Amino acid sequence: MMFKRTGMTRRRFLQVVGGTGGALVLGVQLPGRAQAEEAPSGQAQNWDPNVFVTLTPENKVEVMIKHLEMGQGAFTGLAMLVAEELDAAWDQLVARPAPGNASKYNNLLWGPMQGTGGSTGLSSSYLQMRQVGAAMRQMVLGAAAARWGVEASALRTEQGQVINGSERLSYGDLAEAAKAQPIPQTASLKLKDPKEFLYIGKPQRRLDLGKTDGTAIYTQDLQLPNMLTALVIHPPRFGATVKSVKANGADQLPGVAGVVTFMNGVAVAADTFWQAKSALDQVKVEWDESGAERLSTATLFEDLQALAKAPGLVAEQKGDAGQAMGAAAQTVELEFETPFLPHAAMEPMNCVAQVDKDRCELWSGFQMPTGDQAGAAKLLGLQPEQVKVNVLLAGSSFGRRANPAWDYGMECVDIARQFPGRPVKVVWTREVDTRAGWYRPAYYNKVKAGVDGNGKLVAWQQQIAGKSVLKGTPFEPFMVHDGVDHTSIEGATDLPYAVANTDIRLHNQDHGVPVQWWRAVGHNHTALAKEVTIDALARKAGKDPVQFRLDHGTNPRYNAVLKLAAEKAGWGKSLGPNRGMGVAVQFLFESYVALVAEVTMEGDEFKVDKITCAVDCGLAVDPDIVTAQMEGGIGFGLGQVLFSRLDLEDGKVRQSNFHNHKVARMRDMPEVVVHIMPSAEPPTGVGEPSTAVVAPAVVNAIAAATGEYRTRLPLMS
Repeated sequence: MMFKRTGMTRRRFLQVVGGTGGALVLGVQLPGRAQAEEAPSGQAQNWDPNVFVTLTPENKVEVMIKHLEMGQGAFTGLAMLVAEELDAAWDQLVARPAPGNASKYNNLLWGPMQGTGGSTGLSSSYLQMRQVGAAMRQMVLGAAAARWGVEASALRTEQGQVINGSERLSYGDLAEAAKAQPIPQTASLKLKDPKEFLYIGKPQRRLDLGKTDGTAIYTQDLQLPNMLTALVIHPPRFGATVKSVKANGADQLPGVAGVVTFMNGVAVAADTFWQAKSALDQVKVEWDESGAERLSTATLFEDLQALAKAPGLVAEQKGDAGQAMGAAAQTVELEFETPFLPHAAMEPMNCVAQVDKDRCELWSGFQMPTGDQAGAAKLLGLQPEQVKVNVLLAGSSFGRRANPAWDYGMECVDIARQFPGRPVKVVWTREVDTRAGWYRPAYYNKVKAGVDGNGKLVAWQQQIAGKSVLKGTPFEPFMVHDGVDHTSIEGATDLPYAVANTDIRLHNQDHGVPVQWWRAVGHNHTALAKEVTIDALARKAGKDPVQFRLDHGTNPRYNAVLKLAAEKAGWGKSLGPNRGMGVAVQFLFESYVALVAEVTMEGDEFKVDKITCAVDCGLAVDPDIVTAQMEGGIGFGLGQVLFSRLDLEDGKVRQSNFHNHKVARMRDMPEVVVHIMPSAEPPTGVGEPSTAVVAPAVVNAIAAATGEYRTRLPLMS
C-alpha cells in the first residue's frame, strides 16, 4: 500500500487500514474498508432505535450519546439529528452519555470499537442518528395507528405528538407501545429532504447546560459510598522506578487507608482529598534512576536538527526536487521549531475504579471506552465483559483522554485493586497532570521552496524531525508504513498547491519522554511550515500572498474558504503603521479552514487584534456549535503561538502549573469573526481544525508588519 506517498488523511486511513481483516488494538478489531462501508446498510449493527432513544411516560425523549461530551457539543449535535427525524419538540430532549458497550455504541469509522476522536463524532454518526430518529418515528406511528385502529399512513407527527384529524397523542402516551413495535428496516426509512429541516442547520439550545449551574456531574464531582480518594507521586524523571518508600507516619494519619506502590509510583488513599494530600506530603520516595531519561530542551532541537541532516525516510517524492530547486529563479529556506506541550485540560486526569474478586466497575470521562475497558481487564486478569464502564462528562481533553496506554486509568485500577470492594477515585493535581508526560511531541521542520521566473512554484523540499506518536502503541503495525508515522507528516504531504517536484522526508527521534496526539495533531507543525513558507515565497516573488495561493491552489473548496476569509477580512486594506495582516489555510479532518490575522506590533512584542475565520465543514448541523468550536480552537491555538511551552532540564519538567505554563487568557483573545461556507456536503470535523491554522496566520501577519518571519514557537515565551 502506497500510504506514505498518498497524503491520505488519518480519518480515511482508519477506514481502509488492514484490508478486510482489520487491526487489533488493545484486543479490539479495527475495521477494514469492507466492514466500515457495510455497517450503514444492515440492521445488525447500531441501528436499533431502542438502543439510542427512550420515550418516557413523562413525555421526554432521552437520547443516548455514544461520543464523549467534553465541551464540543456532542450532546446537542447528535440529539439534534434524532429530534429532526423523530419530529420531537426540542424541550422534550434529554441527552445521556452512553455506557461502554462497543456492540451498541461503536464509532462507525472504527468498527467494533467505541470511541471519540479525530473530529469524527458527528460526521461518522450523521446518517446513523437520523435513521435512528426516523425509525423511532415509524414505531410511534405504528403504535398510534394500533391505538386508533387506522392506517399509519393516515397519521402525521409534529413537535412530539401524533395527529389524527382533531385527535392527538403525545409521544409519552405512546412510550411503552412504541417500544414494542417491530424495528423497521433501514431500507424502509424515508429521511427528510433538507428543505424540510426544522433543527438541522439552525442553532439550538445546548443540552449540556448543567455545566453552567453546577448540576453536571464530572468525575471530579462523583461521590460514591465508602469511596477513597487517592493522590499519587510520580518519579521526577521519565523511566525512573520506585526503589524504596518511607511513609513517615502518613499511613497512621486520620482517614488514611494506606500508602501503596503502583505501576508508576506511590499513592496515598484516604477518605478525603485533603487527608490524602496532607499524608502525601509526609511520604518520602527514593527512586531508581538508572533507566531514567535525562533529556534537556537545550539539546533537544540540536538533536532534531542533526537528525534532519541525514537522508531520512521518504514521506513523499514527485519529480526531481533537487534539480528543479537548482534551476529555480528564487528560493526561500526556513526552519521551524514547535516545543513539547501538555494538554492542560480544564479537568485534570482522574478516574474512579471499584475492583472486586471477579468484576471491576469504572467511572470517568472515557474517550476510548473499549480500549480502556480492555486495558483494565488485562491488568486484572478478567474478560472485558467483566469490566463495567460508566461514561461521565469530561472537562475537555484535547486528545489526552484518548491515550492508548490509558496511563491515569491504569494507575487507578492498579491502586483500587489494593483496596478491594471500595471505590477509589484517583485525582491528579494540576502539578501531577503537567509533569506526567504524554505531551505533544516537539518537532523541527526545515523547508526549502522555489519558483521560476514567472513566479510559478516548481520545487518543494521538507525535512520533518520529531518523535512518533504511534511508535510502541498497538496502532503502530497498521498506521506506520515503512517507518513513516502518518500523524507526523499529515498536512505536509499531498500539498494543496500545484508543484511538480517534491521531496518530503521524515526523521524519527527516539527518547524517553512519552508523547501523544494533541489537538490537531501533526497539522500543528506542518501547517506552520507549509503556510509560512508559501507566504515568504510569495512575497519574495513579489506576489500577493492570497493571490499566490489561489494561483497555485488545486482544490476548489480550499480556494473558496481562502477567498471568503480574505474578502470578509478586507484583505489588502491599509492598516496603518506597526500593523500587519496575515493569512493561512489548511485542509484537515476533512474540513477546510482559512484564517486572516491582524496584529499590532508593540516593540518586539505584538497583540493579535482580530482573526477572521472561514470554514467549510460540509453541512453545519448546528452553526452555533461550529462557530464555538472555531473560536475555541483559535483560542487554544493562540496559546501555543504566544506563550505555551514545556521544558526539560536534565530530564525534569520545569513547568508545573499555569503560573509557569502560560496559556492564552481572556485578555489575549482577539476579536474573532467566523464565516461558515454554505454546503450540502455531509458534515465533517470541527473540533480541531482551527487550532493548527492560528500560528501560521499570526506569523505571516507579523511578517507583513516587520518583514521578519518568526518561526520558533512560542513567540513570546
